[in-house]
Amino acid sequence: MKTIPLVGAVSFLLIVLLLISGCTSTAPQAPMLTPTVVTTPIITSVSPTTVPYPDAHKLDTQVPFGTGDKTGEATIYRTAVMQNYTWTSPSWNSPREQTEAGSPLGTQHGYNTATPGSGNVFLFVFIKAASTGSNAVYAPSPQQCVVSIDGMSYAYQTVASADVTISGIRQQQYDYLLGNGGTGGYIQSGASNAIDGYLIYEVPAQVLVKKTYLFCNLDPKTHAIWKLG
Repeated sequence: MKTIPLVGAVSFLLIVLLLISGCTSTAPQAPMLTPTVVTTPIITSVSPTTVPYPDAHKLDTQVPFGTGDKTGEATIYRTAVMQNYTWTSPSWNSPREQTEAGSPLGTQHGYNTATPGSGNVFLFVFIKAASTGSNAVYAPSPQQCVVSIDGMSYAYQTVASADVTISGIRQQQYDYLLGNGGTGGYIQSGASNAIDGYLIYEVPAQVLVKKTYLFCNLDPKTHAIWKLG
């Protein structure tokens, strides 16, 4: 039996180990990276639209005012928005009134057109008022009723005289029904003495009636708010 010298055996083993290590070694591993998670915020709720006057009366709501035997009730029952309106008046269209106005109206056949300022329209608010007591009641002046839109207030506008007729509207202006034009006045008791008229306001053209309110001091102790839409 032939033997392998010790030195040769050791050399043989080293070669084998080198070959094995060269075949089994692997390349250096790249460090593992932790992915970054980007979170997109999610809106879970939207603030509700604030109602400025949640206790405001709806149209056709009758609001009582007065005390003792001098009581009444007021109702805002309708609105109308107009780009302009046509009106006539027997007294204003007289020769004397036309002369004072400085511009004859003959070519208009007695009819006149009211036009609002640039970007505005006319808002008509219709009001009824009646005495419910045994005596006449003092009705609120139209100056005590203002329109509110987005925090801005608008005062009423009066027409030329009590005999003004507006095309398409059968009522008279509210203040002239009280007899004084622009001021308050008494309403006699009895259903036949109730008044039904309108107030005119010039407001921005983009007015949304559902966001419009009418404030009215019906008497020193009664403050009413109607939502107009």
